[in-house]
Amino acid sequence: MDINTLKAFVAVADTSSFSLAAERIYLTQPAVSKRIASLEAELGVKLFDRIGKTTILNEAGRKLLPRANNMLQEMEDIQRSISNLSGDVGGILKMGTSHHIGLHRLPPLLRRFRQDHPNVQLDIRFLGSEAACHAVAQGKLELGIVTLPTEIPPNLNTTQIWHDPLNLVVSRDHPLAQISHPTLEELVKHPALLPGIGTYTRNILEQALAPQELKVDIAISTNYLETLKVMTSTGLGWSLLPEMMIEDEDLHIIKIPGLKLHRNLGVVTHSSRTLSNAASAMLGLCTA
Repeated sequence: MDINTLKAFVAVADTSSFSLAAERIYLTQPAVSKRIASLEAELGVKLFDRIGKTTILNEAGRKLLPRANNMLQEMEDIQRSISNLSGDVGGILKMGTSHHIGLHRLPPLLRRFRQDHPNVQLDIRFLGSEAACHAVAQGKLELGIVTLPTEIPPNLNTTQIWHDPLNLVVSRDHPLAQISHPTLEELVKHPALLPGIGTYTRNILEQALAPQELKVDIAISTNYLETLKVMTSTGLGWSLLPEMMIEDEDLHIIKIPGLKLHRNLGVVTHSSRTLSNAASAMLGLCTA
């Protein structure tokens, strides 16, 4: 059982497809099939069930997957530790970030990073902050630059970079825009346009409403803040957006007495994994 065989197994498990797994690990499909067959022969059990064009893990495969992931992560950790001894900053840096941060916060940092470390190949995945944190926790990404979770999981380290104030907004002609200081009760009488359930930004609002046991009528739910901004400007409802996005004359900020909302943006890394020199350099640049 070698590392390359385990990589093929994990790739097929993640994609439910031999062809997609082959693309991911830069092999031909027959080569992936050969590695899986070799692994199954070595273990003496089948690891996948083929249902039509879909390949899914069976019970034996499900038991092997977490151990295979742990073995691959340990090997990557060893390789990073040894590679770091040279002091060179190079290789591939796998990182995740949200679309909002990628649009509004990251460009100057990435430009500086590329200038300082031209030998690093950036592999940037655009994900929701929650998905990025999960990928870091699983060892699939080295770091994420995201909205930080309100409750930090024990296997993640977080470093705050930006304080991100949030504002409740409506269109200029929305009924709430005609009230100088509406209450939360008046707010929730109108439809809302918000990020999805379970997102860190949505949680911040729900925690603010919880003491008064207020429920929100959701008209549109999407994790793309730019879409929420456009939909809000058309008068479809109220929303919660980062302050830095609100320079549009079509939006009106709702000021509710005593209510100030914000989120923290920053870097998440795994608490027990060794960072590569490239990841350490990115973290250092972000916190400089």
